This record gives sequence, C-alpha cells and structure tokens, in this order.
Amino acid sequence: MAIAVPSRRTLLLGLAAAGLARAGFADTVIDIEWRDLLPEDDFSLPGNLAGILPHDESSLAARQPASTGVRTDWTGRIVRLSGFIVPIDQRATGVTAFILVPYVGACVHVQPPPANQLVFVTTETPYESSGMFEPVTVTGMFGTASMSTQLADIGYALSAEDIRAY
Repeated sequence: MAIAVPSRRTLLLGLAAAGLARAGFADTVIDIEWRDLLPEDDFSLPGNLAGILPHDESSLAARQPASTGVRTDWTGRIVRLSGFIVPIDQRATGVTAFILVPYVGACVHVQPPPANQLVFVTTETPYESSGMFEPVTVTGMFGTASMSTQLADIGYALSAEDIRAY
C-alpha cells in the first residue's frame, strides 16, 4: 500500500512559515494529553472504542469522524505527548515517520479518531520500534497540519527530537 508522506522538510517548512524558528527548542517542554488537542468547546472523549471493526483500511478511513477543529495553543512550542505508533516510513535502522494515535488499533483495526486526535511525527534519527502500536512518548516541536493519508486525515504534526518507549 502506498501512502503519500510529506517530507520532513515540507513539515518543517510549514512550521517555519508560521514563524517558528528552531531557536524555540530552548523553550520549556510542555506536557500535553490527547484531550488538550480538542477545541476548548469540545468535551467529547477521544478514542471511541465501542466495538472492534473488521480489518479493512479503506472502510475504516471512510468512517473517520469529522474533526471539530484544531487548537493552536502549542504551535511552535516543544511538547511531550504519549501515544501509540502506526508506522508510515520505515527504514532498516528504524521508523522515520509515523502517526501517533491515542489508543491501540486506531487507523488499522478500529476506525481512526478525528483528525484533531492524530499527530504526524517525523524524526531525523530513526526510532527502533518494536512494532505496530508500540507505546511511546514523543518530545519535539508541535504544530497544526492538514494532511491526508490512506489511513486517515491528520490535524497535527510533530518534529521529534526525542522518542522513548513509554
């Protein structure tokens, strides 16, 4: 399956275009949770796991709930967020791009959450993942993104400086 993956350069240029210089990495790290990515007036719970769906990616992506919008509170800031890996770009040395999802199975075994509950992560240093849905904590520059893959629409991007097993 081929998935259109924006390059790290494209994502970083998007962040830079928003006035986010790399000097921002000196900022304090902000710990965020998945609920923090929802608009302030959205009180829905992320990760509706009402039932496990058959493994059919095309129909799962079609069932992705509409996003209620994204928040820009942490745009250009260094954040730390924990979640699960859905690999997008893997090399022999590790994963260099992945979707960070809030719960196991998202986008692959159960329908994807709304775009405002998905983060596209890129890293220059490949992460040696132990496999699909590995729990990790990612730290890096955060921003909004509007991208679409065959698995789901994604609302946020994170340029990872540190990825650690959770």
